[in-house]
Amino acid sequence: MSQSYSLALLEDTTVTPERLERLAARVDAEESETSLVVRTPITDEPLASVPAATATDVSTAVERAREAGEGWAATPVEERAEVIERFGDLVTANREELQDVVQLETGKARIHAFEELLDVPATCSYYAGTAAEVIADDPRDGAFPLVSDAVVTHDPLGVVGVISPWNYPLTLSMTDAIPALMAGNAVVCKPDERTPFVALALAELLEEAGLPADVFQVVTGEGSTVGPALIDAVEYVAFTGGTETGRVVAERAGRNLIGCSLELGGKNPFIVLADADVADAVRGAVRTAYANAGQLCLAPERIYVAESRYAEFLDAFVEATRSLTLGHAFEYGPDVGSLIDEAHRDRVDDFVQGAVEDGATVVIGGNARPDIGPSWYEPTVLTDVDPDARIACEETFGPVVIVTPVRDEAEAIERANDSSYGLNASVWTADRDRGRAVARRIDCGTVCVNDAFVVGWSAVDAPMGGIGDSGLGRRHGPEGIERFLAVRTVATSRVGPLTFPSALPMDWVARLVSGGLTLKRRIARRLR
Repeated sequence: MSQSYSLALLEDTTVTPERLERLAARVDAEESETSLVVRTPITDEPLASVPAATATDVSTAVERAREAGEGWAATPVEERAEVIERFGDLVTANREELQDVVQLETGKARIHAFEELLDVPATCSYYAGTAAEVIADDPRDGAFPLVSDAVVTHDPLGVVGVISPWNYPLTLSMTDAIPALMAGNAVVCKPDERTPFVALALAELLEEAGLPADVFQVVTGEGSTVGPALIDAVEYVAFTGGTETGRVVAERAGRNLIGCSLELGGKNPFIVLADADVADAVRGAVRTAYANAGQLCLAPERIYVAESRYAEFLDAFVEATRSLTLGHAFEYGPDVGSLIDEAHRDRVDDFVQGAVEDGATVVIGGNARPDIGPSWYEPTVLTDVDPDARIACEETFGPVVIVTPVRDEAEAIERANDSSYGLNASVWTADRDRGRAVARRIDCGTVCVNDAFVVGWSAVDAPMGGIGDSGLGRRHGPEGIERFLAVRTVATSRVGPLTFPSALPMDWVARLVSGGLTLKRRIARRLR
């Protein structure tokens, strides 16, 4: 079913057409009669093709995963941890090829492909080291001391569906899969149709690490076909993507009465208080607003600066933006890579041009760069943006930043919270205690102080996720694995069925039981 294409572009990489064809052959889609052509945004040429799985193919893959998952669930958690740790080592050892594939599929700069890769071994080590404690049986107080007890057990759900996006296809196909696997589940991953090959390469490495065949599978195809079929077949779905698609996923999961976690969009605020180190804030803004050409759900898109520092910040930010290099290389060099395709480039440009028509000022940028490649767009800074304009309210998901002066801390917080999104925010100040206090007042799932997002995302022991239109559930931390566990209470009586004694009058029993309960509550209060 697969078809590879000979590209001169591949000559600069570790990847060959034959390698891509072998990866595509990993997709077992017997019912499929068509294929999807994957194009590289670097040149908009065909890169290779993968099977377009049908709903029946998805159902078959899930059933194979469920059967294989029974043995994996029975594997001691310590042995599962060894497999996951080996996988993390293999990702590091194979970083050159993985980075090449990521760049071919996304067009991102080499530095951003490397940063993406780093997340996987870190996540492997965290869950390999902590899963046993989370999964262990948890004794709880029984209803009646010495008479009964209770234990909470944690078992795998079965098969977890992971639907991953195109912007960070290496990280986001794995960051949910790793804890799901550590919990004893099987996983079926549906990558975005534009970026399937890195997920297939990772599936190969998981098997090389010792994961039994079929426990992790990749199904490729159109989202409108594969996505619903996957949600209908699994016990849980972890989705990363746009908010509107997330609503559809949540609705379908709800109809199936299965759990879901959704990491969706963001319109992330970046607050520079009057006492901030402007040089640090500028460095942080440039470093993160244009990461992956702005195609990052955590990237700041709205910068609010105290009036007394506004001119200083804006001048320095524009100058730093001007110094960025655009281009492509399979080596470290260019700062800003390509957008994912021409359609997305046009969408970003529509946002910018619409803002200009509404009175915004383009301080720098604001143009597509076909001289570099078909989907490049200049890093862009806008001022004088109407707070009700589309670009101020909707996620741009490109290298475009709005800079706005605010009177004081109170206005900055008000502006930051004036959004339906609530994924990530940052506060910049010389007083870290003040920064933490401000952070508590911002309606986002993660708020960083004196860093835009790196310290939050890389703190894998702390949960990460959004509120409002930015999603449901949390990844990372114990919360990131707990969502993939079936929690069960096993309560045991040591004396047989608990009933009121029939040898005593019921009014006596009522007084005795009420008195005993009152005594138990008093003792508990004293022990608190």
